Amino acid sequence: MKKKLTGIIAAVAALALGASLLAGCGGSGGSGSTGAQDGTTRTVEDIQADGKIVIGVFSDKNPFGYVDENGEYQGYDIELARQIGADMGVEVEFVSTEAANRVEYLKTNKVDLILANFTVTPERAEAVDFCEAYMNVALGAVSHKSHVITSLDDVKDEQVIVISGTTAETYLTANYPNIKQQKFDTYAAAKTAFENDKNALWLNDNTEVIAFANADLNEYVVGIESLGNPDTIAPAVAKGNESLLTWINDEMVKLGSQSFFHGAYEKTLLDTYGADYEDTLVVEPGQN
Repeated sequence: MKKKLTGIIAAVAALALGASLLAGCGGSGGSGSTGAQDGTTRTVEDIQADGKIVIGVFSDKNPFGYVDENGEYQGYDIELARQIGADMGVEVEFVSTEAANRVEYLKTNKVDLILANFTVTPERAEAVDFCEAYMNVALGAVSHKSHVITSLDDVKDEQVIVISGTTAETYLTANYPNIKQQKFDTYAAAKTAFENDKNALWLNDNTEVIAFANADLNEYVVGIESLGNPDTIAPAVAKGNESLLTWINDEMVKLGSQSFFHGAYEKTLLDTYGADYEDTLVVEPGQN
């Protein structure tokens, strides 16, 4: 019995070792890959071998990235994501992200690329690699028409709403530490809180506050059009992923030469911002 039991244990151990060796032979993007979620940083060759690029996008931030009534992703960032997939020759898998998760999703390789209205800052550039910019942005603030705030210096007891992980949060912390921030993890939660508090101020990218105010001009107004220094929005990849960074940068310049981003603006943003904002907001990489 002892010899038989020893033999069974040895056989089980051998099977386990064999399975481990087989798993170790799988590449980061080969047929055995589970995509970016397998925890490895993937090169362009890995992604093409897998036939799929995994892109982190917003799912609730119309008109940049959102899910429509048919369950399909739509928006300005989504247009770029789909074009990247088509030109790389792979399918696109969208992963919904919140603002606070964008860096983490790249660091942990949950996604290959972030296209989620991602403002370039020096602090973020230490954690991820930004590609060529495709949009201009600044901070702004929207108020209810019944209680318009035109300067942060005028804030007293009002609720100042921000979304965690955004440049609005960083700006207030650095420049107005005495203002108490009401932080929310999602755009939807921030929107609800703002709508329900007639005295509240919502600080966010000016593109977003303009869009929000334009959706209901009878109720809301952009009291502060610009705060701090103007910034840009760009795709981002995991730090050190030179293969994907180079490919995306080349792609951005190629698309810029085709005026792709003006076309994407007119398809997805024109109804929200109008023609007057087009040349102010749009960046054609390599052309500006």
